[in-house]
Amino acid sequence: MNDHIPSDGSGEFEHEHGELGEAEATEYAAFMELAAEEGFDIEDVEGAIEAAGHGPLPVLAVVGRPNVGKSTLVNRVIGRREAVVEDKPGVTRDRVSYEAEWAGRRFKVVDTGGWEQDVMGIDASVAAQAEFAIEAADAVVFVVDAKVGATDTDEAVVRLLRKAGKPVVLCANKVDGPSGEADASYLWSLGLGEPHPVSALHGRGTGDMLDAVLEALPEAPAQTFGTGLGGPRRIALIGRPNVGKSSLLNKVAGEERVVVNELAGTTRDPVDELIELGGVTWKFVDTAGIRKRVHLQQGADYYASLRTAAAVEKAEVAVILIDAAESISVQDQRIVTMAVEAGRAMVIAYNKWDTLDEERRYYLEREIETEFGQVAWAPRVNVSARTGRHMEKLVPAIESALAGWETRVPTGRLNAFLGELVSAHPHPIRGGKQPRILFGTQAGTKPPRFVLFASGFIEAGYRRFVERRLREEFGFEGTPIHISVRVREKRGKKK
Repeated sequence: MNDHIPSDGSGEFEHEHGELGEAEATEYAAFMELAAEEGFDIEDVEGAIEAAGHGPLPVLAVVGRPNVGKSTLVNRVIGRREAVVEDKPGVTRDRVSYEAEWAGRRFKVVDTGGWEQDVMGIDASVAAQAEFAIEAADAVVFVVDAKVGATDTDEAVVRLLRKAGKPVVLCANKVDGPSGEADASYLWSLGLGEPHPVSALHGRGTGDMLDAVLEALPEAPAQTFGTGLGGPRRIALIGRPNVGKSSLLNKVAGEERVVVNELAGTTRDPVDELIELGGVTWKFVDTAGIRKRVHLQQGADYYASLRTAAAVEKAEVAVILIDAAESISVQDQRIVTMAVEAGRAMVIAYNKWDTLDEERRYYLEREIETEFGQVAWAPRVNVSARTGRHMEKLVPAIESALAGWETRVPTGRLNAFLGELVSAHPHPIRGGKQPRILFGTQAGTKPPRFVLFASGFIEAGYRRFVERRLREEFGFEGTPIHISVRVREKRGKKK
């Protein structure tokens, strides 16, 4: 997880020295002095640290009945064409969340555009996808086709929104000109406040709507170092259907708390369970399967992705279950990627280990090296939810992942490490120039986020090398690491 921060952005960075203590405040002052000596603008440095050190981003869910333009609106909000758009309802996607920015504030957008109509009718499909998305959202954009007006299905979604109690911004889509604004005004009847007339296709009115979204969304939570989020630590059990998530939950709970069936998708709702293990109470979230009343064929993977995304957003650590008896699938890899992109601590549990013969174990090891090489840092546990094999190893793995997730490296120690690393393994020369990492700092934890300040562009391969050496030196087991690079454009003079 690496990215380059453009060097033209800056922002006000309020560093609460009192909260970090006198030693940290002194270290921070020394760091800023170093930045000035190396020719970096102090406001630029503070802006880079602020951008990299944010806490969890607020989540915006985009909901509405099929074919009202939700995916088109999502593409407009994020500023690029990522959500799949077709001129028909029911287009299924794998990815459901994206990062967006408006007026200098960042947030996540959850797109609920994918659905499949089932025998229960449209209402059941829309209700299911809306409930999953709203559960993890801080605010909701409800998209209605202004040309069609409010339908019975729209009224059903309104009832869901009122029940959830989340802030709602009403988007009257497909208003392509002044003549359509009269149609939008009729949507006051939904009782959700002012309808914002928008053309997601052409961009008309989206700025005003996003201003309303920012008023509805909470500010991103401030990053705190080394403190829990309050209450039991939250663990999301995720994985594709029928890998044994419910069975594992029952085994660690010591009783039958969740319905288990060989038919994939028997869990009707996400189940939060408080379970005591090793003298500690944990909150397990079971996200298995799909609702029975929405048994979808082509849309099943979409619903699983949406539910998984909702669970991961609420969790601190993701325990990803893999069916060891079957080949690692593309869906398994997508779920791992989802947890990494969400920045959660991670443990990979290979279930049904007791059913493997020597040949399957050999090939599984090769598959893990090939398919999961990028997450070799995640603790691995070989378990059997059926027999309870190695269940005692699950909690230590979770604790190890959480410890890595919360690890903070002092700036002085980090820069001593970077100095030795750059001296021993300098960046390759490109175009007659050799960029150097000058210094760096850890901007946040949960997951660990670093900002490196360099004299020139640092290639992706070298950043991966730096991440690998960071892990070798400081651990970071079970957590993704985010590295941002700020490039110095002009060398300043020392004063």
